[in-house]
Amino acid sequence: MNPIYAAMGTTIFEAMSARARETGAINLGQGFPDGLGCEPVVEAAARALRERSNQYPPMPGLIELRRAVADHYARHQGLNLSPEEVIVTSGATEALATSFLALIEPGDEVICLQPLYDAYAPLIQRAGGVPLYARLEPPHWTLDRAALEALVTPRTRFLLICNPVNPAASMVGAETLAGIADFCVAHDVIAICDEVWEHVTFDGARHLPLIGFPGMRERTVKIGSAGKIFALTGWKVGWMCAAPPIARVLAKAHQFLTFSTPPNLQWAVAEGLATQDGWVQDTRHRFQRSRDRLAEGLKTAGYATLPSAATYFLSIDLAGSGIAMDDRSFSEALIEAGVASIPVSVFYAETPATHVVRLCFAKEDATLDAAIERMADFRARLG
Repeated sequence: MNPIYAAMGTTIFEAMSARARETGAINLGQGFPDGLGCEPVVEAAARALRERSNQYPPMPGLIELRRAVADHYARHQGLNLSPEEVIVTSGATEALATSFLALIEPGDEVICLQPLYDAYAPLIQRAGGVPLYARLEPPHWTLDRAALEALVTPRTRFLLICNPVNPAASMVGAETLAGIADFCVAHDVIAICDEVWEHVTFDGARHLPLIGFPGMRERTVKIGSAGKIFALTGWKVGWMCAAPPIARVLAKAHQFLTFSTPPNLQWAVAEGLATQDGWVQDTRHRFQRSRDRLAEGLKTAGYATLPSAATYFLSIDLAGSGIAMDDRSFSEALIEAGVASIPVSVFYAETPATHVVRLCFAKEDATLDAAIERMADFRARLG
């Protein structure tokens, strides 16, 4: 068995969700919304299943979806992409794996920002790369360019950045992004940008894609997700955007991974990108209201929370809450009290933080209220 995976357990998301199912706990751990998602897009997929082809679509993706992605980013982010620069993937995780397998040569170093999505490191290592880690610290999770400079060696070829940042629920601002762009150009580094949360931003904040900064058009892979845009996480429809010399290499790796993604879902996402801007905006406001509902309920119950500028997530600061437990112990005890959460220490590859616990607020009001009630009872028992 490959040593990268031999000692690896089940991902924390599946483990906590399985325990929630077994115990009847309210699942605020794994990040998926309640409800059916964007119903016009679901209906479009159902129609396409009966009325369009169900055979292999083109390997890079249906031209209708590739064009819709390019048009969407032109409207929302001012990008000038052609359909040939878009490759459809079976979710953003496949896009990440494709990027690593296509671009990394054995021994290449990849700078990552931790806390980080738990798929990053094993996928980089499986592609022959060496992950290096720049650490972000709560409560603001800011990136210091000096930390990037300290990691650079002659083997450093890539920077992997998630923005908006999961699991920190923060956003990288314009000034920091400009510094990252300067860093990439100065060191001839390709940026692989996981931007799946680009439409789940709050308080009027606008996502800025790194590919749009000076010097980055030819050295960026931008990764997006229809699952996050339309609250359809189980569909696993994503894409990679890159300049033609990079896109052509990405396509070669993609063809031997999933090759293609269900065509009815591709047609439906293309229709959604063209017609559902209003739904996306309304849903952003709904998630913000859910964030505020959970934050206020937790505050009343005696918990201190960290800022949440984006994503579906709100984190509890255990130390700031006066709770003398590490995040793993707290999450284990909380699930016994009826609420599943995620300890943020699992998102660190080295020297983890131990006092931050993440909750998903993309739930119905009744679900959040029931979770708050259980967490209030639990907090009262802690004293």
